[in-house]
Amino acid sequence: MWAESQLAEIELLTSMFPTVEELEFTDQLALAELRDYVEGSASTGGPPPSRPQFLIKQKLDSANTEGTLFILSCAYPSEYPSVLPEITVRCPGLSRAQQTQLQALLNAYLMENCQGEICVLSAVEWVKDNLQLFIDKSLLEAPAPKKESASSRTPEVFSRLWIYSHHIYNKSKRKNILDWSKELGLSGFSMPGKPGIVCVEGPQSACEDFWSRVKVLTWKKIMIRHREDIPLDCQSEDSRLVERIDSLRKFTGFEEAMFDPHGNRGNHMDLGQLYQFLNEKGCCEVFQMYFGIEGR
Repeated sequence: MWAESQLAEIELLTSMFPTVEELEFTDQLALAELRDYVEGSASTGGPPPSRPQFLIKQKLDSANTEGTLFILSCAYPSEYPSVLPEITVRCPGLSRAQQTQLQALLNAYLMENCQGEICVLSAVEWVKDNLQLFIDKSLLEAPAPKKESASSRTPEVFSRLWIYSHHIYNKSKRKNILDWSKELGLSGFSMPGKPGIVCVEGPQSACEDFWSRVKVLTWKKIMIRHREDIPLDCQSEDSRLVERIDSLRKFTGFEEAMFDPHGNRGNHMDLGQLYQFLNEKGCCEVFQMYFGIEGR
């Protein structure tokens, strides 16, 4: 049974990583509900509504990487281990491009080798084995800084990405979307549920960074449905650049937008309210690109 397998893996992880510095549960209530359900003491009698989420924090101990920290952020889908868990790897010692590549390789490893099995410990061991290779490579290939003249710099581009996902339910993914957009200085919104919609806007490099992080997470389906790229007539060090970018934004900051959630799981939004929201932002034409019908 899936719940028993999940609890058994959690107890194994707890025994192997006994301190909060190694294993941190970010939702203690979900863990308690899972345990009550497996032990038959749950008051509802049905499966627990929330899923366990936790962080595993480990350090490498080889000679040239001693003390290098990596973190696995893990979340169990309700059907795990029949489906793969949500596992995101973070390592401050790697560049963003290297982290993206490492994440993609980890996802491929899990899909090829861990379908239908508990696999968090396997993911930890895989990262330990492969993270070393990335760090060694970065030490060997550290590039010398290049000098660029002002005339050779590429003009900046303002981008707006309209991303479509089959669904966005997972709390960890939703938090990542909010955190990453804030970190990268992007504005826009995300609409969780089924389907899931994300819009980010800002400097093209930041939008591409956001997309590279999001797309390597485990999704049933995710794509850029539409994109807008507007060349700017100023360089990256031009004092007018921020002002020009802000003048093109249709959104102030980044928010998670909910539109009268309904349905059995509360995971469907009122698309009429979504259309009104887009219309107020001057983006109503995107509604037809997403859904193939005119909004009203």
